[in-house]
Amino acid sequence: MTYVEKDRAIGALALAGTAFLWSLAGLLIKLVDWNPFAIACGRSIVAAVFLLIWIRKPKFTFSMPQVGAAVASSMTMFLFIYANKATTAANAILLQYGSPIFTAILGAILLKERPKPEHWLAFAAVAGGMALFFMGDIGGGSMPGNMAAIAAGVTFAAYFVFMRMQKDGSPLESNLLAHIITAVIGFVIALFMPAPVFSVKAAMAIGALGVFQIGLAAVLLSWGIKRVNAIQGSIIAGLEPVFNPLWVFLALGERPGANAMAGGAIIIAAVVGSSIVTARRSRR
Repeated sequence: MTYVEKDRAIGALALAGTAFLWSLAGLLIKLVDWNPFAIACGRSIVAAVFLLIWIRKPKFTFSMPQVGAAVASSMTMFLFIYANKATTAANAILLQYGSPIFTAILGAILLKERPKPEHWLAFAAVAGGMALFFMGDIGGGSMPGNMAAIAAGVTFAAYFVFMRMQKDGSPLESNLLAHIITAVIGFVIALFMPAPVFSVKAAMAIGALGVFQIGLAAVLLSWGIKRVNAIQGSIIAGLEPVFNPLWVFLALGERPGANAMAGGAIIIAAVVGSSIVTARRSRR
């Protein structure tokens, strides 16, 4: 195995680690009996401290892409945490997983990147998959929670588009700014809501969310994404929506509904399939 092949293999493992850490969100958030804003605040405080220690000397340019990425990331965190509280973990992550398709749409508007034929087919497949979540049994979820999960997919897509605009920017500094924004907003709003009840379980879950689920994941993502091609990245990222509801089911017994699993399978197949076709076209 050559040096380049080893480097790519390590990069793939880093992205697999990122997907694994991201997938812990559903379980850890379920373990914290706080309101969504208190959870967002606590997790972001821990993550901001972790990233500040890791970066040491952050460079904030406060450019439109850097601030846009931070704001979009902050909105995603609030929406995703609310969705995990208001609907099932499976619904929250699988509905949000339509974000790569939304990225293509926003990219066409903001970056003047025209969607390819496979993207249009994926748009239709994702729409059909999402429709299944609102037909019959949706796995114990709620309409507000499902809508928040879809909105999180849109804001997550905006985050990626703004990150693309930063040719020489640092993803970690955008993430650090996002957590500062989230911590401040979450703290202010949480003051007007029932005070969180502190417990050892809640403190440990918040610590794990900040350090591992989102802090270390950001470090692995920024390192690994530079070492693999598009097809590998798309396939590896598909591990997250597979593991997320699995951990919640194994630990808490929350079983996804049949329609939710079918809809999620369609969404994942559409996203991964369109990414593979695009990657092969680019390679040719």
